[in-house]
Amino acid sequence: MRIADVLLADYDTEIRSAQRLFERLPSIERADWKPHEKSMLFGKLVMHVATLPGFGATVLSEPVVDLSQSKIPSFTFESPAVASAVLAETSAKTRTLLANISDEEMEMTWQLKFHDRVLFTGGRILAYRTMFFNHFVHHRAQLGVYLRLLEVPIPGMYGPSADEQSLLG
Repeated sequence: MRIADVLLADYDTEIRSAQRLFERLPSIERADWKPHEKSMLFGKLVMHVATLPGFGATVLSEPVVDLSQSKIPSFTFESPAVASAVLAETSAKTRTLLANISDEEMEMTWQLKFHDRVLFTGGRILAYRTMFFNHFVHHRAQLGVYLRLLEVPIPGMYGPSADEQSLLG
């Protein structure tokens, strides 16, 4: 079995969980809300989750990323529909790259730097898992907490949520 085949199963599960959360996003009026002074704004978090798969695509397609040369995606929350479209676009691109990458490419050295300062050097698979995938799951879960605090019913991620317990009978 290829490395990518194992990663795709996890990827599809986590992207679908994010899509279910995005189906319940409240209106733009909540964009500037945050649960704590040190927390990210709700709208910025939504767009961070929506655009993170784009970073996964970069990890899979570029051997070196220089953050000083990279364009940071817009974190402007325009609407739930736009956020969902961005997630669909970025996740589809990453999925295609992941489905087509070889084990040899996954084992290649990948580097993250800022100008001449090297921030990370390691295997592409490690960069994919830690810098993109775990990062994505973390912020997707954070979004679930934000939605809970906004009194939005949460869909199940790995089974029924507290909002879906009645479905179990």
